Amino acid sequence: MRALAQRGLAPREGVSRRQALKATGLAIAFVWTGVLSKAARAELSARHQPQDTAAAALDGHPAFAPNAFVRIDTDGSVRLVMPNVEMGQAIYTGSAMLLAEELGVGLGHVKIEHAPPNGVLYAQAILQEQVTGGSTSTRATYTVLREAGAVARTLLVSAAAARWNVDPSTCTVADGRVLHAPSGRQLGYGALADAAAKLPMPDKVKLKDPKDFTLVGKRLRRLDSDDKVTGRTQFAIDVRLPGMKVATVRACPTLGGTLVSVDDKAARAIPGYVGFIRLPDAVAAVGEHYWAAKQGLEALDVEWNPGPNATLTTRKLRETMARLSATGKPIVAREVGTALVGAPIEATYQLPMLAHAPMEPMNATVHVTPALCEIWVGTQVPTRCVAVGAEICGLPPERVVVHGEYLGGSFGRRLEVDMVEQAVALARQVPYPLKVVWAREEDIRRDIVRPMYHDKVTAIVDAEGRLAWFGDRICGASVLDRWLPVALRKDGLDPDATECADHLPYDVRNLKVEWVRLTLPPGVRIGWWRGVGPNHNMYVVESFVDELAYRASQDPVAYRRGMLQHNARTRGVLDLAVAKSGWGQALPARCGRGVALGDAFGSHVCAIVEVEVSPQGEVLLRRVVVAVDCGVVINISSVEAQMQGGILFGLGAALFNDATLENGGIRQSNFHDYRSLRINETPPVEIHTVMNEEAPGGLGELGTSIAAPALNNAIFAATGVRLRELPIDRARLAQRKSALESLLGSDERRGDGRGGRT
Repeated sequence: MRALAQRGLAPREGVSRRQALKATGLAIAFVWTGVLSKAARAELSARHQPQDTAAAALDGHPAFAPNAFVRIDTDGSVRLVMPNVEMGQAIYTGSAMLLAEELGVGLGHVKIEHAPPNGVLYAQAILQEQVTGGSTSTRATYTVLREAGAVARTLLVSAAAARWNVDPSTCTVADGRVLHAPSGRQLGYGALADAAAKLPMPDKVKLKDPKDFTLVGKRLRRLDSDDKVTGRTQFAIDVRLPGMKVATVRACPTLGGTLVSVDDKAARAIPGYVGFIRLPDAVAAVGEHYWAAKQGLEALDVEWNPGPNATLTTRKLRETMARLSATGKPIVAREVGTALVGAPIEATYQLPMLAHAPMEPMNATVHVTPALCEIWVGTQVPTRCVAVGAEICGLPPERVVVHGEYLGGSFGRRLEVDMVEQAVALARQVPYPLKVVWAREEDIRRDIVRPMYHDKVTAIVDAEGRLAWFGDRICGASVLDRWLPVALRKDGLDPDATECADHLPYDVRNLKVEWVRLTLPPGVRIGWWRGVGPNHNMYVVESFVDELAYRASQDPVAYRRGMLQHNARTRGVLDLAVAKSGWGQALPARCGRGVALGDAFGSHVCAIVEVEVSPQGEVLLRRVVVAVDCGVVINISSVEAQMQGGILFGLGAALFNDATLENGGIRQSNFHDYRSLRINETPPVEIHTVMNEEAPGGLGELGTSIAAPALNNAIFAATGVRLRELPIDRARLAQRKSALESLLGSDERRGDGRGGRT
């Protein structure tokens, strides 16, 4: 997901502008020249969705839409067409804040519209595709959206100054109006839109000084809160169309298996059941409503061919990975310094496959006619949905219309188009609009899961126990090879697999990180999961660093701080979290604090988790303290919400989750055996944000990535048990002493935050 950014394709500061509106109102069009080639820019008027044309016609300007498309209508309203989708991360609110800040309007003036699919017009600057993911949305649009507002403000002020025959520098803006204090005159933006549209675009614009911000950096309520609370927000699963029928699906229980036969004699007796539709590897039952379809599906008599994976298990994959790690040919991701001579310290870490399990299960509504394929879906990759619809229906891309809806959660799952592919394949067999909804069981068992990992890590330490050489041989399958193979390194390396292992936050001059690729059996698909590469590698690195600290008989915080002399921002979040957490204060027996820190997604984070472990091995989450430096903060409330949600998501996964393969299929099926944290299990999560003017970093995946290692280290501090596999093994924790009792053999403990009593 983040491989393109790692290849140096960061957002460009400079953007080209052009005036788009020729009749009514003002439109500011931005095209990222770093993304678009000259040939692509020439296609701006030729490649668009029908929605672009319709929306443009309403405003009276030529039919094209840019990446970030700002319209100021003659009634003074401001519209922002957003290429990034909203899936709970509050990007619509943050983007509106950036635009409103520079434009000089209140946040309530800005109305957000979903961008239609168009890779030429709406390509995201970091990932170079119309895609929302990798914690890149704010980073990719921060400068562009501010410039969009500044350009519009400059033109509106110039139009007002020309009308009043005054110097533009004597005018100011406030609340959607241009003001001329010396004469007391003022005009609303709507009254100036026509005149502003006729002015030449400025070569340069002056952005607001951060000290003058009135919105950015404040604590503001989300724009979509009211509609979500009252139920007015339409998610994809809420779509209703005239004549629509509903289908639910069962795929072969073995990954890679196929459908042999279907008998629906029993299903035909169910009221509302319409019939069934076959696919090569699945069957769908259609009903007048979901319940009829679900009952019909359960009544079908289905025969399956399990295919070649009938005996595949997680255990077999783990054994294969262990062999590959020892004997496979690795690709070196990064090697610097010298391979030091000394007694190595070694450990092996293993992470499981993970399902996404978003609250809104996978669904799509499709209506296919001979001339058009319409798709209603919540997706992070709208252009890929267009491509799928065009390929399956045999239509040109311009005859495929994707209606983007709000996403009821994703965690990376809606970066895939398998749901759309299936829904289109079903809908093209019927004359009516068809909504396809997966049951929760289908959603989990047919997930495109996070890959398993097997890490053999090695360290050589100096005389003081500090890390002098670090090695990590990572074995795992490649998501990137399937999702975007052109982003693989020339030697075949998947850089996502090694991210945050090949560049540590610490002052370590000698390291070697390599990757051994696992090839999965056909039919076993893996995908992006919230946290992508850092989620795996932060767990391994920070758990292992903690091991080294205890081996050196050093406090884990002091040990880390000693290796952060050249990383002031990460040292800063460590010190802030330590100060806020009470690190060093006494804790009861079988309680412990664990610390983890890292640099990922352009941000810096430190988490301290406090746990209590019962004699039966149950883990009680007592408290979580997080310090985060994400550069310039757009909305404090959103920062806190993203970090809290990410931390809890990561803790729940570490405590409970494993998508286990048995007989070629995923064993787990619903929230009873694929757990999330429940309210009574959720600890207080305190977020402390560093305020500065550095470039914005990502947040959506940061909390998830740092949660598991901090939890792991806290469990060790409380029990003396060093776990190197996830999810947490409660059997190993039962009836064990605290870490300091085990290491020091005394009931009298210093209050260093690692557990025990003073």
